[in-house]
Amino acid sequence: MADAANDKDNDKDVIEEEEEEETTTTTTSKWRKTRSTKTSSTTKTTTLTTPAKLYGKDLSEYDDVDVESLLAQLSPEEITILAKEVDPDDNFLPPNQRCSYECTKESTGPLNRKQLIEHINKQAIETPDQPEFEPFVQGTVRGKKWVPPPRDSRELEVEEQIAIDLGDEYEHALNDATQEEIIDLAAILGFHSMMNQDQYHASLLNKGQPVGTGWDGITKSTQQKLFPVDPPNSTDVEESIKRVKDDDNKLIDLNLNNIKNISDEKLEQLFNALPQNEHLEVLSLTNVGLTDKTALLLAEAIEKSKTLRVLNVETNFISPPVIVRLVQALLKCHTIEEFRASNQRSTVLGNKIEMEITDLVEKNPSLLRLGLHLEFNDARHRVAAHLQRNIDRIRVKRLNQRK
Repeated sequence: MADAANDKDNDKDVIEEEEEEETTTTTTSKWRKTRSTKTSSTTKTTTLTTPAKLYGKDLSEYDDVDVESLLAQLSPEEITILAKEVDPDDNFLPPNQRCSYECTKESTGPLNRKQLIEHINKQAIETPDQPEFEPFVQGTVRGKKWVPPPRDSRELEVEEQIAIDLGDEYEHALNDATQEEIIDLAAILGFHSMMNQDQYHASLLNKGQPVGTGWDGITKSTQQKLFPVDPPNSTDVEESIKRVKDDDNKLIDLNLNNIKNISDEKLEQLFNALPQNEHLEVLSLTNVGLTDKTALLLAEAIEKSKTLRVLNVETNFISPPVIVRLVQALLKCHTIEEFRASNQRSTVLGNKIEMEITDLVEKNPSLLRLGLHLEFNDARHRVAAHLQRNIDRIRVKRLNQRK
């Protein structure tokens, strides 16, 4: 009996093990089915381990296919169709060969911007305007009129005016004040938004309020003052050069500004005559067309000058290196106190040029004013500090001479 019971137990265990194996197999197959994916173009399911296929074949079967031979069998029309369906990812191909768009029109030539704008303007003029469905009628309101929403009572309480007790004296003065006096008071207190510009400036300058303008006055554009045009420079260049050569004691200030027809030969004659002149103190050559060639001659003349105090060569065509050469020439001429050379061909000198100019200025003990636009703060501050030291030294020297 015990053996029969043991046999039953063993048979029961075998049946349970077989059921567990069937359950595991069923669960595994269900998991594989759930991991399958459906493609967008067919309902065929493939598992994760199934290789990708193209036209019913695995991709590995296409590795041995000779693509060149297949392309050789295609006609030019078929190759064109194939090229339109394929976008090659090749950066060496030009963009017009990588896109599928092909323009069949012939080229009309290069772009003519003026002709294009004229065509657009012509089309805009010839195109009729769209008619209005509802003609405008003055005073007629169409649609729903906008009504502002009711405001909160708390906002109204906040905006309530606060009563200020100014005293009987101030209230009496304000009540008896005229409108002009009130406007003057508002300008003094800085309430410029309560009046127009003419009233505000008239109050500050104490000129009296304009007649006929009150709180609602409108500022009109002030008529510009017409100043007469400056007459052209009538200085005779040839005569001035002759006077410089002859060392005329009455020629102290020579102004050749804005004379455009001075040739390089005349400038060369002028610069050659400067070293022998002992009376000329101010030389102005603004906007006369100075170039690097003539500016180098001027630098040589500056080194030999004995009486020149002010030199102005602004608004010309001098390059930054030649400006450095001019500043360097000031070291040998100890009489020049003011030198101006801004607004040249190059608007920006650069860090290197500015540092060279700064070093040269710091070595100059006689220069008091320098008319050059320096962009960098270091150069600007160093030059300003050195010029101020020169001015202070000369001032102290004059004071000692007076004593």
